[in-house]
Order: sequence, then structure tokens, then C-alpha cells
Amino acid sequence: MKRLFGIFAFALVALSATAQEPVPFNGLLLGGDGKPARNVRIYVSDPEKYTQTDRKGRFGLTNVQPTDTLHIRYEKVNYLIPVNGKRSMKIRIYDVDKFESEESQSLLDYGMGYVGQREYVGYNSRITGAELMATGCTDILSALSGMIPGLTVTEDFETGTMHVAIRGAAYHENSAPLFIVDEVEVKSIDHIQLNQVAYVIVMKDAAMYGVRGGNGAIVVRTKSAETVGMK
Repeated sequence: MKRLFGIFAFALVALSATAQEPVPFNGLLLGGDGKPARNVRIYVSDPEKYTQTDRKGRFGLTNVQPTDTLHIRYEKVNYLIPVNGKRSMKIRIYDVDKFESEESQSLLDYGMGYVGQREYVGYNSRITGAELMATGCTDILSALSGMIPGLTVTEDFETGTMHVAIRGAAYHENSAPLFIVDEVEVKSIDHIQLNQVAYVIVMKDAAMYGVRGGNGAIVVRTKSAETVGMK
């Protein structure tokens, strides 16, 4: 009887955990020529919680409802594309107010793979470059220190290197977060000057990066990349 109760309790925990997982909504955005539409921002209701297409025109969102509408700004034109119950969407934009969309099983099967960090802005700490510069510090990590709850930055005076832990734990060899600069993983962000920063996102939960994001992530978006992305 105890064994049956244990199995039942485990099943309830498993179901509860599953219910809390975000539901992926993957998409592919193409221009009228059939080529991928890159660096296009897409959101549902909150402009601050958006995703952006990658170099292949792919994008990911979470928990998109059947009655939601995708907001897409493509070549200076705003498009409102109803989801209409689809669980994934391949979109081709031909001209102003002329587009077509269809559900894609291959996109649906990819799971959370297309969900980019930009959709998580609303759930993490986002600091603008101007806010970082206002601290009077000369580097990103020093500026972030004290601004983000749970973020600790310590300096090894023997080596001159900075050690970072996002969850507030004391530094140890495996506590360093993942560093992402303009969607590329890097070993350090020491080389980036504050006047080059558009914004920084500190992610306490970076599970979207798999095992690599186990200690969180610090995502940097530079002004140059932001300008290219807005074209």
C-alpha cells in the first residue's frame, strides 16, 4: 500500500512540474522572395517580452494562446497575424497587408529550441547601457555589482580576474554564469566598454541554454548589433 501511495505521489509531482513548463510556439518568417527574414522582432501582447528571428528566419515564443495575435514589424510595416489555433507557424510576407501562414509540424517538433533570450526580458533583470554608465564604473561586471539582487562579483587580486556568481553563493570553480554577447557565447565580457552597451540581461534561470546555463547567464546586447537588428 505504501509503495502504491509513493508511486501516486511521484506521479502528482511529475504532473505538477510538467504543468509549469512553458509551451513552445515556434515559427519561421520568410520574405516575399522566400528568403529568411532576419532580425525581425515579434511579440504577442507585451512589446517588452519579444523574440527576434535568427539568421534562418526562425523564432520562438512560449505560451501563445489560440486566440492571440502576433505583432510583427517587417520592413517598417506593422503586421498583425492571428494565430487562429495554430501551435506553430510558417509565415511568408509578400507585400503590405499581404501574407500567408500555415502550421508546420517540423517547427512544432523542435520544442524549445527556437526560444531566444529576448522573450525572457520580462522575467529577468534588464539594465540599459545608460544605467550602467551612471554607476561611474568602467566595466560591466563592476557596474552590475550591487544592482542585481543575488549577483556577486569578487576580484582575485593575485590574478586580477573577476569571479561572478549570480545566485549569491560564494565563488567556486563551477559557479561562473554563461556569457552571451550579441547571441554568441564568449569566455569573458571584460573587453566590452560601457559606451558600447545597449543593454544587459541578467538571467538567474538560464535553463534555455541547457547545462551550460545552469549557473545563469549574462546576456549583452551591443549598440552596433541593436542598430543592425532594427534595420
